[in-house]
Amino acid sequence: MFHTLFLTLLSALHAPNEVPTIETTAESFAVVELFTSQGCSSCPPADAVLSKLVDNYAASKTPVYALSFHVDYWNYLGWRDPFSDERFSQRQRAYARQLQSRVYTPQMVVNGQTEFVGSREREAGQHVKQALSERRARTVSATAEREENEIIVTFSTDAIDGIVNVALVERGIETAVGRGENRNRTLRHDNVVRAFDLARPDRAGEGSVTLELPESSKYPVNHSQTEVIVYVQDADLGRVRAATRTTYH
Repeated sequence: MFHTLFLTLLSALHAPNEVPTIETTAESFAVVELFTSQGCSSCPPADAVLSKLVDNYAASKTPVYALSFHVDYWNYLGWRDPFSDERFSQRQRAYARQLQSRVYTPQMVVNGQTEFVGSREREAGQHVKQALSERRARTVSATAEREENEIIVTFSTDAIDGIVNVALVERGIETAVGRGENRNRTLRHDNVVRAFDLARPDRAGEGSVTLELPESSKYPVNHSQTEVIVYVQDADLGRVRAATRTTYH
């Protein structure tokens, strides 16, 4: 069983600076977006699938970019997911319109083109392998720098007609859930999106995004477990054209 729910809409923008950079070439890649919730009893198996993808591809440095977007529409069940954000729910609804799918959890989307139930490990592996077999002609590079409660990400891309998505993701998060469908369970998540924004590149293909760090004393960002994922997508939230990752000081 997996949960279904219907809803509607899209996201935001911002500004500049610099540090280590990794650039994609015309090589293939896979951007895997998981829409999940700590309030959904069907989601932990999908969270485990995403973690396995992160672990399996990290050692070989294969360009697989995993993001765990925690939606907010299960918060009414008694447990407010501390990593949930209405904008992530809006992003999922936008995908539902684009891909003509339902809005449900757990849902995975690969390269903005394929959606499926996120707990289906074999299917996830097949879609990632398919994405990795397709060569891309676009590139993106990025640098990031931390300034107090902000991460300033500067990017450059030849996909000047696209939208540049920028996400700060954190690995190894554990949460003791006190209420809701997963009450009395300790849930583990990898590559949780802690901050997210997007921007359009200028005519030269350059731009910047300022990520505001979440103000949470109970769940502060562990900067030693983070990275910044930058991916360029068709403006209608369609195919992902290029992707990269970077770290910051």
